[in-house]
Amino acid sequence: MTTKVLIFTDLDGSLLDHFSYSFDKAKPLLALLKEMNIPVIPVTSKTRAELSVLRRELDSDEPFVVENGAAVFVPEDYFATPPSGCISVDNYYCAQFSLSRDHWLTLLAELRVEFDGEFESFTSLGVEGIKACTGLSDDAAQLANIREFSEPVKWRGSDSRKLLFVQKLRQAGATVLQGGRFLHITGACNKGKALQWLYEQYQNLTPSEGKSGRFLTIAAGDGDNDVDMLQVADCAVVIRSPVHEPLKIEHENIYRTQQTGPDGWVEGVSWFLGAAERPLEMNSIEYLRKKLRSNFYG
Repeated sequence: MTTKVLIFTDLDGSLLDHFSYSFDKAKPLLALLKEMNIPVIPVTSKTRAELSVLRRELDSDEPFVVENGAAVFVPEDYFATPPSGCISVDNYYCAQFSLSRDHWLTLLAELRVEFDGEFESFTSLGVEGIKACTGLSDDAAQLANIREFSEPVKWRGSDSRKLLFVQKLRQAGATVLQGGRFLHITGACNKGKALQWLYEQYQNLTPSEGKSGRFLTIAAGDGDNDVDMLQVADCAVVIRSPVHEPLKIEHENIYRTQQTGPDGWVEGVSWFLGAAERPLEMNSIEYLRKKLRSNFYG
């Protein structure tokens, strides 16, 4: 019987509101998950610099995945044994799945000759341009631009030219992922591969404590760049977006939310944890606590 749960989550448009970046509506459930020692693992297009701030706000000490699966960072003291195949970076073990940002900037510079005026990268946008495209503050936009393994691109041309642009990038060895606002140019990686790698670390490096069950994985996301992650998880929470059409994805254990953003996140995660209602009131939090103890940790 499964006795342990891992929750992998997209941030923008999922745990964080698409417009305000707030996660206030999810705080009661996040607090309960922390109490029950259920990891909530960010899997995001955001940078490590952005996560250094956001993880403090989320009160998270879990591993995290940055830049759409380009790298996984595990706190050095998180597992009793260091994960294999990692390098040590600033008190983290880092598993890297993409070439550096400079590699992708060189490729984009070559393509700018053919697609001049049809796209802007984070580098060419600069902090002011990033702020204008995202609504981020000055400080947050600077953190978003401290990229290590990828480069976001704002496409300004036609749809047909966009298809050609993406084709050229892929022919040159890039993976192109469509996020909520940007195309993300990176290596042979995605959120699904990062989830699978991190799942294996939990399965191999976490003490069994006398329990024979495997981890149950729940993934939550709202964008095209979340599809790979949703498909490899045991349970997929597809969060309704306020800005784009519902994701096209097939999964044997799927829940499509009625709510958007953190409301939808709570709705979907609660569903798979054994409660159909959204646990925003104290009485429903207590109900979900009992469900968790009964279903997973009893």
